[in-house]
Amino acid sequence: RSWRGGGTGTGTRSGAGSGTGMDAASGAGLGGADPQLQRFIEVETQKQRFQQLVHQMTELCWEKCMDKPGPKLDSRAETCFMNCVERFIDTSQFILNRLEQTQKSKSSFSESLSD
Repeated sequence: RSWRGGGTGTGTRSGAGSGTGMDAASGAGLGGADPQLQRFIEVETQKQRFQQLVHQMTELCWEKCMDKPGPKLDSRAETCFMNCVERFIDTSQFILNRLEQTQKSKSSFSESLSD
């Protein structure tokens, strides 16, 4: 586990912060920029977010499921990894759906106020 400890904690947090900065730059600073450039930045930002999610999932599931790394994955650890990944995906999807519902209800509420 010591090989993971040095580079994961701060890297994830700083990576998440830089992703937010990239969104701000693409949303505000490039308003008049080339549409192809804007699309490229959007795609790269999505790739970065996906990589961050994979990293978070890998770190979480490794901590939960790996007691002693060995030459082979035992059936208990394999089952644990499968369940962990499925729960991570389910939870992420639930959160995204919930945020989308919240955003829709806020926009509906603000539209009703403007009427």
